[in-house]
Amino acid sequence: MIVRLLAVLVFVAVAWTSGGAWAGHEIPFYPSFYAHEIKIEVMEPAAAARLLQKKSLHAYVGADPFAGGVVPSHVAYAESLKSYVVLTFGRSSGALADAGARCAAAARALKTLSTAKGAFTFHPYPVTPYHDDYLQHFDLVESARKKVAGQSEGGGPPLRLRAKGRLAEALVAAHGRATEKDWDATLEEIDVRDLLADRETRLNGWLGPPWLKQGWFQAYLLHAGTLADEGAGRGVEETLARRILDPPGPSARANLERKLVTDLRRGCERVAVGYTLKREALNVEYSDGVENIAYDAQGGLGSAIFLRDVKLKDFPWNGWLRLGSQARPASAWNPIAGFGDATGRLIWLAVGDPALFPAPNHGGWVPNRVRAAPSADGSVEIPPDALVPDAAAGALHPIGRGATAPVKVAYQVLASAFHDGTKMSPADIVYPFAFASRWSVREGRNGTRYDPVVDRATATLRERLAAVKVVRIDSEIKDYGEVQLIYDVPQVDVYLKRAIDPRYLAVVAPPWSAIPWELTVLMEEAVTRGLAAFSEAEAKRRGLPWLDLVRDRKLKDALASLADTFERRAYVPDALRGLVTVAEARQRWAALRRFHRQHGHFLVTNGPYRLEKWSSDSVVLGVFRDLSYPLPVGIYDQYALPLKAYVIKAEQRGDRLEIQADVEKVSKFERSYKIEREPFRPPPAGEQTRDALVAHYAVLSGGDQVVSAGTSRELQGDRLVVDLRGQLAPGAYRILVALALNGNLVNPAVKVLPYRVGD
Repeated sequence: MIVRLLAVLVFVAVAWTSGGAWAGHEIPFYPSFYAHEIKIEVMEPAAAARLLQKKSLHAYVGADPFAGGVVPSHVAYAESLKSYVVLTFGRSSGALADAGARCAAAARALKTLSTAKGAFTFHPYPVTPYHDDYLQHFDLVESARKKVAGQSEGGGPPLRLRAKGRLAEALVAAHGRATEKDWDATLEEIDVRDLLADRETRLNGWLGPPWLKQGWFQAYLLHAGTLADEGAGRGVEETLARRILDPPGPSARANLERKLVTDLRRGCERVAVGYTLKREALNVEYSDGVENIAYDAQGGLGSAIFLRDVKLKDFPWNGWLRLGSQARPASAWNPIAGFGDATGRLIWLAVGDPALFPAPNHGGWVPNRVRAAPSADGSVEIPPDALVPDAAAGALHPIGRGATAPVKVAYQVLASAFHDGTKMSPADIVYPFAFASRWSVREGRNGTRYDPVVDRATATLRERLAAVKVVRIDSEIKDYGEVQLIYDVPQVDVYLKRAIDPRYLAVVAPPWSAIPWELTVLMEEAVTRGLAAFSEAEAKRRGLPWLDLVRDRKLKDALASLADTFERRAYVPDALRGLVTVAEARQRWAALRRFHRQHGHFLVTNGPYRLEKWSSDSVVLGVFRDLSYPLPVGIYDQYALPLKAYVIKAEQRGDRLEIQADVEKVSKFERSYKIEREPFRPPPAGEQTRDALVAHYAVLSGGDQVVSAGTSRELQGDRLVVDLRGQLAPGAYRILVALALNGNLVNPAVKVLPYRVGD
């Protein structure tokens, strides 16, 4: 988003790009995040505990530094889903090779583990209260719990358990431990981040896959690799494929998800025992601490929302944010297939702004650098000049006349200047589509052009994308009285080959790039020439360095030489012919080279922070307070202090379910607050509230099929109304209901309500 000033800003003196402070008059627009500097230091938990005790650290990402010890009064915690605790059977030809015997043995083990003491929550089902599809699995969760409760501990020989990890060792110790050579099953803890490591996309500001945080998808990742029966495995893959194709209607999707998880659990090759929570410490001291804290229910503090909301109490609009991280940076620093460890992710979330980021308290997505408006259902004609990636040629070409698509998503791109001072253009927007295509084929005309991580990360996009077209560039004005800022907002239409769940439409193929096209081209050339590889897997396979734009001095020298050559040639890749002029190309390459000379690295993005300093155990990120950055501080404040709602009473009135609710409310006094619970009262007519109350529901038939599902915001006085008119045949049903306040579906209070439709 390129900004122009309509008013003369002589009265505003500000060191934008160095993170300086305002002087003279201010305008009420502070781009980027609250802190003007973020320092991330790698440290052990004991060191973090000492610094938090002295109030010289603001948060520790990754672990509880006070585990088992005394917690200072000024330290609070962010709790998020950390891991699954599972029982995994070995591939044996003995008695436990039979599914029936295996399930019986697992049931006895679960009975014993249900009363075990330890830092975990017993939960014999792979979808947890920290997944927003927990509601539609709630009856299956309760059934699994009742089955364990009714199980006798006798009836067969005890399982010989092998323990992997500290928690499992503590749980197994009380019941005897098998030897390494003599065991039936392994009790282990599987970290959610590790489970998602090969599936989570960080590709140049794209995140995904769209269903990354859904319980059914994580259950698939948890169980699918352990299935012993080939036929069962094929059935699971078919169900997964049908779900990913997104059948129309929430009921059909819910039934496929329930079937998928049921089939994954049927053979008991791996059995969910429970889950653990990650507790991350925060300094909330009155003066030296932080406030306005938001975090992700599955990502904790290592998430996009934490950095966007957190602010220092004594410096609400500026200040030095100091974070500790348990994870030593092990991944290369490149925006294609790097930044994979916890510290690297934190750096990239500040430096490389994503198009959308995962909603912190449910499984959807929050628009960040794009706004999306999908078309109505039905065939949409694709303009003949819309572009299609050509994998073989590595280019973009017009689709031609007569092409149609079932859905179009119209995007507004919130563009901004890159750190090297260049302006984001349509070429930057469309080049990632060409990149995704050309690096997902094993052979190209210029030799090997393939990376398994890129292939996997872009699979959903490539399966769904029909075409993309930059329609125009509009102007958007923000009026601040004496000052008006005008932004250039590209309008981009993306055409998809298949319709998709509306929750995921925007994230399938967003037109976005966190880095300039010439940096992507520079990295491609390095990989093509065998200087490095994008991903760790491909680097190991080819015996090459893992591409690092910051810490690999030899590679940076080679990149600098390539950039010099490309500047002299005014090089433009085939995919951008006609979109970039010779003068523009030369200017881009010159700016990239200049940035490298000034900053000592090539990590140029259009994000809110810029990498300033780094060492083996610390990183300093300076705010990029450029007026072209479109998002002001505080834009995501609504996600701080997530609140809950509760069903107090529900009555069936004809074809409607009327719900009376309690809601939580924040009462603040200076820098302190408390959460109180009170009866829900709708806001006065015309008054906006941040805390919209929504009923989520799933209607189950007598055969445990989901026959209706959805959400309702309809109010009748102070009651929420779920209108089921015309949706159900005569008969008896159960309705699963959970209430969400401002989208918060974490650990919901689910109610199971009887419902009957007469003849």
